[in-house]
Order: sequence, then structure tokens, then C-alpha cells
Amino acid sequence: MKRKMIAFFMALCLMVSAACFLPGCTTNTGTGIVDASINAQGELVLFYEDGRQQNLGVVVGRDGVDGKDGVDGKDGTDGKDGADGESDVVILQGNDRGIAAASAKGLRSTVSVLCRYETTVQQGGWRPGSGSTTTQEYYAAGSGVIFQMDKDAGSAFIITNYHVVYDADSNTENGISADIRVYLYGSEFEERAIPASYVGGSAYYDIAVLQVENSDVLRNCGACPVEVADSNDVAVGDPAIAIGNAKSYGIAVSYGVVSVDSEYINMTSVDGVNEVSFRVMRVDTAVNSGNSGGGLFNGQGQLIGIVNAKIIDESVENIGYAIPSNVAIAIANNIIDYCYNTELECVQRALLGIRVVTLDAKAVYNDETGLVHIEETISVYDVTDTSIAAGILQSGDILLRATIGGNTMPITRQYQVVDMMLDVRVGDTVTLTLIRDGVEMTVDILITQDCITEY
Repeated sequence: MKRKMIAFFMALCLMVSAACFLPGCTTNTGTGIVDASINAQGELVLFYEDGRQQNLGVVVGRDGVDGKDGVDGKDGTDGKDGADGESDVVILQGNDRGIAAASAKGLRSTVSVLCRYETTVQQGGWRPGSGSTTTQEYYAAGSGVIFQMDKDAGSAFIITNYHVVYDADSNTENGISADIRVYLYGSEFEERAIPASYVGGSAYYDIAVLQVENSDVLRNCGACPVEVADSNDVAVGDPAIAIGNAKSYGIAVSYGVVSVDSEYINMTSVDGVNEVSFRVMRVDTAVNSGNSGGGLFNGQGQLIGIVNAKIIDESVENIGYAIPSNVAIAIANNIIDYCYNTELECVQRALLGIRVVTLDAKAVYNDETGLVHIEETISVYDVTDTSIAAGILQSGDILLRATIGGNTMPITRQYQVVDMMLDVRVGDTVTLTLIRDGVEMTVDILITQDCITEY
């Protein structure tokens, strides 16, 4: 019988020599990108460690008058669609060159992640505790994305998957690797390894945050923090560029499109015991073990997701998954706010104490963008009596908009009600605009410590 499963992208935990952590690491001299800039002609120029320069051509519109230099112009005749020349869209000189430039942007914020583990193995005897034991070390490889960076201080926060840095057999108390190293693109050899520490993470969301401090490698490199796109704006058919340490062979690029903008997948957690459900976007981009924790980028080189899973089946080709950037960034910020320099290690999410249901859903075609997106009508199904929403929200309320910290967003998908709670903190007020009994109204809900739950 063919076996179908959704697999985490953990590299096989093979015993390897401590002298070489990545394939080819002892001979790679590194000719990576150290800087990139856009010149007066609007051309993207890459600068390499060996002194080479590479001109990738025009990526930013200069005058935006006739559409020739307006990078998002559709027809290039009157400049209406490329008038301001401000977009970073790089698909100008043909698709291949555009994807190369977008990839170059993503490469600068991508790292390989290598984790060393130790485990105790029993030798001899058939009963637990009988015979002798020995300690073995093993390694797992993955990827990461530089989220925040202070180049002068040589410090950074890096996003990766929780399952990249966790192993159930590890001798550490929390299962997290005690020896984590990251490598920049073009510098994937041991002499350029950057030690990283674990800040916090969540098996439930499969996101972890690492920290690098006082690194001379970071001070003297061309790396930069990732530019993040709004994953709610991702449309089916959009470019999807995966950049990561595929098969632990070093950072590589693959290209495809977004197949489904949002769906849920269920699988066994990395602990091998609990079941978890992830909200993900589906892509046909080729991803492999080692891509875990690496970025999924759009055609402008902006982050739209964190790669975390794929379907492995003989009858399936190129069905991969990525955690949407809005979720990944919200979780990373949550971890930094609650876990950095504290005893906490988990995501602290606020719960309203409501269940919602989709009353209606339809595909809507946008004449201006030429894209199709899904719109849903979301209603409150029930409210927990002891929750912070009790007496404020009612069954049957139709949710229209949410305002948090002065930012208002329309509620057009069910997942938005869940995702937005990752951004709130104790003391915040969530303002909901809704329709009750045919009348539009607003309600305020104060976030208290009582509604915070660890994930």
C-alpha cells in the first residue's frame, strides 16, 4: 500500500564527522554577496567577496513617463500602470532576470542552520537502566531568515522552524539543541559559522526564534533583514521562490507559484505524540529536507512565508507548504516580546473565548488587478461564559472589521479572527465592528492576563 504523509523537513540525523558540518565545508572559500545597491540608472548591482560586480539591469523606474521604466507597467504605452516608478518589482527584462534579482534580495537574508544534539544510548541488557550507556552526537540541518538585524552590533534575530532546533531524543531538558550555528549565503563553511542561541518557539505553530550577538561575521557582511510582504495580499498564481539549505547541500533557490493561498493541514507534532494543525499556503515550488525554516519569497524578493512541510507520496509532485508571513512574523514578535531575556520559552496568545463560523464564501474578481480572491462572511457561533468576550459579543454577530493599536483591518476570512490575536498584548483593546440584528455597531474588548494561553 502506498503511504501518504505530510513530512517535516528535518535532515536525516546521521552521524557525521565533527570536522565537517556541511558538504564541501572544508574546501569552500566563499564568493558570496557582500553588498547590493541601485545606481543612478535604476540598475541593481551586486558586489561579491572576491571583488566581482554583477549588474542585473534596471529594477526601479526612473521617470515612469512612458511605462518603459515603470516596472509594474502592464502595457508600457502610457505609463498609467508604472507612473510613479516606486515599485520594487523586478520583472522587467524577462521573467528569468526578474526572478534572479528577486532571489538575490532573498539570499541576503537567508541562513543555513546547523544543530548538534547529544543523546544517551543504552548498550547491552534488555531492561531499561541495565547494561552500560554511551553518549552519541548527531546533527540536523535546516534554514532560517534574518528577521531583525543590528549590523554595527553584530546582532540579529532569526526565524526558523521549531522542528529544526528541537529533537525528542535530545539530552537537553527542553529538547532544543544546545549547539546551534548559522551560516550566511556564500559563507557556508566552518570558519564562518555564527553561534546562535534559542530565544523561544512553539511546536503548535512550528516557529522558533534564534538570536545572534556580537558577531564579527555579521558586522562585515552583505546580509540584511528580510523585507516582509502582507501574506493576506498573496493571490493564487503569484510567484513563490523558496530559498534554503535544501538537502543540507548549501543555500539554493527553487521557483514555482502559489497554488492555494490559505488552508489547514493536520499532522503529528515534532514530539511524535500530539496532533497539530497548521494554517499554511500551498505551493508547487520544489522544496526538500533542509528547506525547513527557510523563506518563501514573492517576485519582489519579499517574504510571504516560512517553508515547513511537503507531501511525500509516489503519486504527488511538488505539493509544499509554508506558514504565511503574517503568522510567522506575528509569532516571532510574540516570542521576542514575551521570551527574550525572560524565563518563558513559548508563544503567549490571547483568546477571546469565541467560536466563529463562515456563513458564506465566494470568489471575487478584481477588475483593476485582474486577480481573484476569496471573501467570506464571518459570524460568531458561540461565546464562552467565562471569557473576556462574554456579555460583549453574541451568537449571530457578523464581524466586519477589527482595530488593534490603531490599525484597522477588514475581516473577510475566518482565519483572520484567530491570527489577529497573536498581535495583541495584555492591556490592549480590540475594537470590533459588527452587525447585530441588522444594525452596525462597535464593541471594545480589553485584553487581560486571564485570557493569555501558552502555545
